[in-house]
Amino acid sequence: MDSLPSSTVKRFKHAALARPDVGEFGRHELAILGAPCGDIQTLVARLLPHLAPQLRVAYVDADHAAGDAAAEGAAAAAPAKPVPYVAKNGLSAELVDKITYRQLNLTRALDRFTQPELLAHDSVVLVNGNHFRARQQVVVVDPRKPLDKKLDRLTDVRLILLADGQVELPAVLAEHLSAAPLPLVLRLAETEKIAAFIKQWYAQAVPVLRGLVLAGGRSERMQTDKGALHYHALDQRQHTAALLAEFCPDVRVSVRPDQATELPGGLTALPDTFLGLGPLGGILSAFQADPNAAWLVLACDLPFLTRETLEYLVSNRQPARMATSFRSPWDEFPEPLVSIWEPRSYGQLLRFLGLGYSCPRKALINSDIELLHPPVPEELRNVNTPDERAAATQELAQRP
Repeated sequence: MDSLPSSTVKRFKHAALARPDVGEFGRHELAILGAPCGDIQTLVARLLPHLAPQLRVAYVDADHAAGDAAAEGAAAAAPAKPVPYVAKNGLSAELVDKITYRQLNLTRALDRFTQPELLAHDSVVLVNGNHFRARQQVVVVDPRKPLDKKLDRLTDVRLILLADGQVELPAVLAEHLSAAPLPLVLRLAETEKIAAFIKQWYAQAVPVLRGLVLAGGRSERMQTDKGALHYHALDQRQHTAALLAEFCPDVRVSVRPDQATELPGGLTALPDTFLGLGPLGGILSAFQADPNAAWLVLACDLPFLTRETLEYLVSNRQPARMATSFRSPWDEFPEPLVSIWEPRSYGQLLRFLGLGYSCPRKALINSDIELLHPPVPEELRNVNTPDERAAATQELAQRP
């Protein structure tokens, strides 16, 4: 059969995927510019005791000693002396354990896709804006670094800092910012107020919390759908969704595609798009649907879980970590199916999948997470077999 003329062949575009809201270096990034580089470095050093450990802070700068050409491709770390081995021996990469920190030296250039991946574990990225761009900015008014040639970098100014001796904004800056309300103005020396601003700026950008009921398993050990079982007035899919609805404006039920039409009325299905991966497939499918939300994930086989335990998890959520999870009372490891997964964990889960691991617990163990002791440990009990179901039904029936 003759092929169709090229003019009549239907051309398929890329899949319409929702993209994570990430800037040049991270989700929450601030470029600091308008002052000499040494002053920017000093400001960051002054801020760190006020920001850490609540926030995981990364700093991006250039190695001024390496020259302007090398500086444009510099990594997000302080320069190491002497010259790295990779730079003089033809290696493409060098990973060095410095005992108190690790150092990665690369000869290849970093791009806007690689940079956020390298800093994915950090909640806030402060950037030397004299060398690099970030989508939001802190502007320092200092006559030693006029801003007239850098106005194109001031796309979303959130804070203005006045250096010593400065009492007003330069006319060129005031005119550039005149189209929007003037940002907060502080003095460069007011370290605590600057740190408080950054904390508030971060808190205002905390992702919305959505709920996910994991009900897509095949329930092979139970020999019947665990989500359809009744331990309470509603089946477990409905009961778990109702628990989540008290804390989340939107609740979805993760199911296999063939289960989507079987849900009780009032529930919203989120069919798996990552198939054959168990709970990981449900979590990844949720992030594919909304990569900019945090997902409060609950398995449907937790009939003992109460609102009080869930409230404890939500009230102790740490958005600056990759996830907030309970420590399992049986093996001391994180419990991935009673956890809040922050947006940054999406890439981490995909990375583990790319390495051949489909266990979300392994991702938690190897990530920067907030690990809580459950207030009532026995509420994390899974019910997976007919015998366990009978025991759970009897125990729950005896409770007030």
